[in-house]
Amino acid sequence: MAIIKVQKGTKDILPAEMSVWHFMEDTARKIFTGYGAKEIRTPIFEATELFARGVGDTTDIVNKEMYTFEKSERSLTLRPENTAGVVRAFIENGMHRLSAPVKLWYKGPMFRYERPQAGRQRQFHQVGVEVFGIKQPTADAEVILMAVNYLKALGLNDLSVELNSLGCPECRETFKTKLKAVIKPYLSELCPDCQARYEKNPLRLLDCKVEECKAIYAKPEIQEIIQSDFICEECAGHFNELKNYLNDLNINYSINKLLVRGLDYYNRTVFEIKSNNLGSQNAVCGGGRYDSLVRNLGGEDTPAIGFAMGMERLASLIGSKPENKTTAFVVCNQPTEAIKLTEELRSTGISAEFDLTNKKFVKQLEKASKVAKYALILGEDELASNLVTVKNLETSEQKTVSKKDLYNLL
Repeated sequence: MAIIKVQKGTKDILPAEMSVWHFMEDTARKIFTGYGAKEIRTPIFEATELFARGVGDTTDIVNKEMYTFEKSERSLTLRPENTAGVVRAFIENGMHRLSAPVKLWYKGPMFRYERPQAGRQRQFHQVGVEVFGIKQPTADAEVILMAVNYLKALGLNDLSVELNSLGCPECRETFKTKLKAVIKPYLSELCPDCQARYEKNPLRLLDCKVEECKAIYAKPEIQEIIQSDFICEECAGHFNELKNYLNDLNINYSINKLLVRGLDYYNRTVFEIKSNNLGSQNAVCGGGRYDSLVRNLGGEDTPAIGFAMGMERLASLIGSKPENKTTAFVVCNQPTEAIKLTEELRSTGISAEFDLTNKKFVKQLEKASKVAKYALILGEDELASNLVTVKNLETSEQKTVSKKDLYNLL
């Protein structure tokens, strides 16, 4: 009978890898909570309309990558990202009535049907933050700082921040008109996706990864439009204020006019953070401001900004971490005594194991040396005198102690 294997684009996270995942999750909880963010957990599937309206029906995610299914004549979709879901929860649960800012953070699996590659799967995991209720660039600066400090806490110190401002809807329309006019002579040379984006969302032309399209957008007359300061005076003031904050906070950044992000809901500030760990530059964080999304999904007009990070990519950059060993392994040829001591240790919060197969002492000690920090030896002499011999499996030092002293020692 053929073995059923894991599906393409999905991956088992094995026990040997869990120390890295726990490290990422525990660090997220520590850093984000320190900024006042509360954890939120939203459903893995939502109404398809949520993503069509929220992410944008011109995006590759909605057009090509969503896992959508019908159930009881309802269209449901496995979440391809979590901002739309968090916004839906913010609206539905009346969080707009809370004192601003409302800061939420999340972690969990997302689903996109795309070509699997290194650090990118069809089921993947993201950790992210969303901040609601603050229109001032102080929120932008804090969100960027939060992301940078989280990455530094993971040990990723060689970071570069790229910034851009997409402006508000009004100034962006002027830019779109100019961009379409200068690109129009080359329209037939663009890839099919860019030809579709030209009418539906011309800003996303700049996000294309096809080399032939990138060469066209590098032409001087197109670059002149791209590099122009098209944003209005109010948006420019917002962006300049953000840059001043980042300068004061010693956050190194560069301006990237090609940075538009792949989702339709962004306005004004967009950013990416790249890591140069392992010698190659990798985008590990993307985010930006989405002031109209809450209103577009049926809520009150609420400014918002956030970011997300792919945890598989982070795990590959962090590298392996040693597995957490059990504190104690009870070595004893009397199973009842071994179970009793093991359970006594567990009841006090000390992790402990014993040999379920009742092998010989030497085999039990071999097992203990692989999985535990200490071997707790209960031989005939120890059992007769109600003592325990404690062997430090790292230094090989050992001493015989009472049970009371054992708990203090461990």
